[in-house]
Amino acid sequence: MGKSVHTLGTTGILLEAILDLILIGALGVVLVSVWNWLPNSDVPPRFYPRIVTRVFGGIAVMAVVFGLRVLHPGVTVQFTFGTQAVLLAIGTIAGLAIGVYETQTLIQAEQLEAQNDELKEAEERLEEAVIELEASNERLEQFAYAASHDLQEPLRMVTSYLQLVEDRYGDELDEDGAEFIEFAVDGADRMKAMIDGLLDYSRIETQGDPFEAVDLDGVLDDALVDLQCKIETTDAEITRESLPTVGGDERQLYQLFQNLLSNAIDYSGDDRPRIHVSAAREGDEWTVSVRDEGVGIAADDTDRVFDIFQRLHSSEEQTGSGIGLALCRRIVERHGGDIRVDSEPGVGSTFSVSLPPGDEPPETPEIVTRPAEANGRAEN
Repeated sequence: MGKSVHTLGTTGILLEAILDLILIGALGVVLVSVWNWLPNSDVPPRFYPRIVTRVFGGIAVMAVVFGLRVLHPGVTVQFTFGTQAVLLAIGTIAGLAIGVYETQTLIQAEQLEAQNDELKEAEERLEEAVIELEASNERLEQFAYAASHDLQEPLRMVTSYLQLVEDRYGDELDEDGAEFIEFAVDGADRMKAMIDGLLDYSRIETQGDPFEAVDLDGVLDDALVDLQCKIETTDAEITRESLPTVGGDERQLYQLFQNLLSNAIDYSGDDRPRIHVSAAREGDEWTVSVRDEGVGIAADDTDRVFDIFQRLHSSEEQTGSGIGLALCRRIVERHGGDIRVDSEPGVGSTFSVSLPPGDEPPETPEIVTRPAEANGRAEN
């Protein structure tokens, strides 16, 4: 190394040796500094050998550069003392930078791989939860179907015998006895309505029709015809706007309208029922709204009102099975839509349903027929 200093004269040998020792010492100081820096850095200990190796690699590269004159005497490159120091510093720093960069890259790769593994595990757990939930829902649907179907016959028997008692012995009953029979018959009728509703609820997925383009104006006409008696009895006023053609199951959409209109009439309060049906295009779907001026729903109950068997009023205040709105939500979900209610107590409610357009009806969900239905047990 000292041969690169040519201007020192005959007494320069000692100075050259001293300068070489200083360079070697400086190199040692740099290496010690790197070794002391590593434990205080964010670099995991398992990467220390890699960084140290890259530092020595940088020094080795500079050593090769220093040896050019020895290996190739014809090379005219002359290295001064300052040049040697700079090259050693560059080699050391470059090696350190390369080692740290490689380490950071490896750490990031490991972190990314760990995150991918976590995401994969989370996805697998989610898939398992979905499968378990679907299986649970299927079991619940089967139970609801079996329970509602199997309860019909004993309920028919109870209702028939109550009616028989009333017909044969009605004249012999006192006022209390007649009232008891009336309560029993009324309870049986409400139980039948609940069982029928539960049976319909369990059949939404299994007995739906294929999706097609459905004219909602025609569906609303049919629903109003079937509700005519109820409309006349309550003197309900129902106004409407032009409704679109949507994609779906016509029979279930008819049931949706019938339930929403019937619910609006039932919960009109003491005033004359006033109901308005409208529709608006929102993006790639239609939103159909049924607005009333009835008793309204408290904000805390706007989600609960769609749960099965949830009644916000007692049976003495309002009739109904407590399944109508739950059935509406089930129908809308089968159509890939959403149902919500905006309401204010004492002012009224607006039920809004999102449905796909008729020019692009959604794919009909797979219909799975239960063995009991295939064997004819589903007949009422």
